[in-house]
Amino acid sequence: MLVSWNWLKQYITLDMPHEELERRLMLSGLNHEGTCEVGDDLAIDLEVTSNRPDCLGHLGVAREAGALFDRSVTLPPAEPPEGKTPVEQLVEVRIDCPDLCYRYTARVIRGVKIGPSPGWMARRLETVGLAPINNVVDISNYVLMECGQPLHTFDYGKLGGRQIVVRRPLPGETIEAIDHKQYRLDPDTCVIADARVPVAIGGVMGGAKTEISESTTDVLVEAAEFDPTSIRNTARSLNLHSDSSYRFERKIDPEGVDWASRRCCQLILELCGGELARGSVDVGREPPAREPIVLRFSQLERVLGVEVPPERVRQILSALGLAETRADAAAVEVIPPSWRRDLAREIDLVEEVGRIDGYDAIPEDVGVPMVASARTLDDRVHARAREVLIACGFDEAVTLSVIDEKASDAWSPWTDAEPLRALSPVLRGADRLRRSLIPSLLAARRTNEALFNTEIELFEVARAYLPRHGGLPEEAVMLGLTSGRSFREVKGVIEAVLERIAPELAVEAVAANEPLLEPGAACRLEVDGKSLAFVGELSDEGRERFELRGPGLVAEMRLAPLVQRASLIPANRPQSPYPPVGRDLNLVVDESVRWADLAATVREGCGPLFEHLEYADTYRDPDRLGPGKKSLLMRLVLRSHDATLTNQQADELRDRIVAACRERHGAELR
Repeated sequence: MLVSWNWLKQYITLDMPHEELERRLMLSGLNHEGTCEVGDDLAIDLEVTSNRPDCLGHLGVAREAGALFDRSVTLPPAEPPEGKTPVEQLVEVRIDCPDLCYRYTARVIRGVKIGPSPGWMARRLETVGLAPINNVVDISNYVLMECGQPLHTFDYGKLGGRQIVVRRPLPGETIEAIDHKQYRLDPDTCVIADARVPVAIGGVMGGAKTEISESTTDVLVEAAEFDPTSIRNTARSLNLHSDSSYRFERKIDPEGVDWASRRCCQLILELCGGELARGSVDVGREPPAREPIVLRFSQLERVLGVEVPPERVRQILSALGLAETRADAAAVEVIPPSWRRDLAREIDLVEEVGRIDGYDAIPEDVGVPMVASARTLDDRVHARAREVLIACGFDEAVTLSVIDEKASDAWSPWTDAEPLRALSPVLRGADRLRRSLIPSLLAARRTNEALFNTEIELFEVARAYLPRHGGLPEEAVMLGLTSGRSFREVKGVIEAVLERIAPELAVEAVAANEPLLEPGAACRLEVDGKSLAFVGELSDEGRERFELRGPGLVAEMRLAPLVQRASLIPANRPQSPYPPVGRDLNLVVDESVRWADLAATVREGCGPLFEHLEYADTYRDPDRLGPGKKSLLMRLVLRSHDATLTNQQADELRDRIVAACRERHGAELR
């Protein structure tokens, strides 16, 4: 926000050096970006945060300065003399989209004379970076920069049917804006139209058809309040940003709409002549009621760490425009002004008192009571998952939540529903909210391959957006990874995460039939019949789809079930003082027998003596083993906590295990 030093002095007495004003404004929240000379004036560049749109006008900055230096602010006059003709006889206004336009006001001035603006106005506009155009347009810009309320002036004689209709565009409707470019209007754009065609893009830019020109004699003055989200989406989709859209996006003062209209009309009458029709057409909702806020004086010392006298507190709140409704020795109740939409809670008032009284007045060694925050269970589970993956040699990646259509269509293992689309792509073509983390991670893998990085072990903990019919999407927190290791190694990494977070979770591995994964090197992990995770090696088609040169493993797991069954409290388990005993098992089984089922039987048969089971190899030979047979080699480690196991005890236990495998799975010891 550029502020003119000379302009600012029209509303408040500034007898201090401009450097002092800049310093105090900066310490109170309006960061000073720089100051430069423009003719005999100074252009002060202030950074205005999004929660303070009231400071996007000179009056708002003047109010801040008044509170900081205890000076009164003088509002300019806004009481234009009216003629006899009722404005209702000249124009009709209708709002057909109240969700996009909350309120619309119109006034008509007839008999104006278009010409250059007076020197003082032109100089002030030039100081804040606006080029003078003509007196009527300059006045609307002047009031915009004065109070922060955008206005628009139409050539009244060019309005078809003497009507203003605020509506959505018709299918395929376009408009030529005052920048003389054609724009195709999206269905949710707010359009200002006359009886026939659009004449402005609501809240963004006027149309060329009704712009003010030298031939203009009658002017319609628009002042309105639009939905901020609609204006933001329109400006982005059209790539058309203006001073007006910038302010509407951040919300304007709803009670300042009519004041700005009257102020604009008064300046037009003074500088351009003409006659103002009586009254105004005001359509839409009333400004919302402002709720009172109670500030307890004790909270100031508790939060700020210093005591601020109650009288000083009341003085500051009054200087900021808050109307006091009641007060006693313990608290004060106030109603915030309409231009301060950011004031809604007691803590907001504590902040106001702190910044106006001066943060520099708070000693550095003051004791402020603080309570350490606790991490949520979700945070702790996510942190432990990260610890395991980093320990396994993976690097954490951070990718965007949007991907392009091609990647979105290629991979969606969790849902077949159409992805949600963003109105404005974050990157070229990236406008789909991802339904899986894998496309983003494989894009990162492709980039690393192009840079000839040999080890690409990446993981990410982030949200995927799974569409739901008739409501908001499910924002599922996922753990995704991509690796250059083997299928068994990556499956082991996922199992390690499960073991560290939810060791009691009963997980079953089943075959996966994902089209882009190798059939013999892919599986799903299920809990209670529901998919928890998948692990698999990309097939040739999968690598081609994501333009990868080398092999790649992928895995993705929902973290919500782990949060529900998490066991994160460390537990001590005493170590056995006795040595382990190992046995190799080489079991011949049918091809249909899964390793997971066979391993479960072995573990169950060991009972309390079980310590470790390790897969070694799979051997196939139709001549030696028979057709449809395979040999699974495993290493079993046994240990007792009571005594040293003898070879005879270990062999007996092995024989019982083999018998159980023969009974359940038809296995034979080779």
